[in-house]
Amino acid sequence: QKQLMQSGGGSVQPGGSLQLSCVGSGFILDPYVVAWFRQAPGKEREGVSAMSVVGNTWSSNSMRGRVTIDRDNVNNKIYLRIIMLKPEDTGVYYCAIKRGTGSDIYTLPHEYDIWGQGSQVTVSS
Repeated sequence: QKQLMQSGGGSVQPGGSLQLSCVGSGFILDPYVVAWFRQAPGKEREGVSAMSVVGNTWSSNSMRGRVTIDRDNVNNKIYLRIIMLKPEDTGVYYCAIKRGTGSDIYTLPHEYDIWGQGSQVTVSS
């Protein structure tokens, strides 16, 4: 059974940084596109950042310059680091994967079929 288990998150002050991690089991990460999404209270889930099988990356306009996505195919891990956090970054963050090839990147939630359990991130002073 393919599973993603997340760790990290919590409460952070504005301007701070944090790292989220996601470890996969039941599969090998190499042929998967990896991504992070977030869902703020009362809003739809939205893409934060994604990385293709060969390492191309995408980040949303609101996160560009503040977010780094990375993958460790040897250990089946996915990472998201966010700096300069803002109160509007508050929400539940999810990792997700989808089989892909080459430089293909997917940015919409419905395109992904395996999800982590979610990690709450709260940015407030």
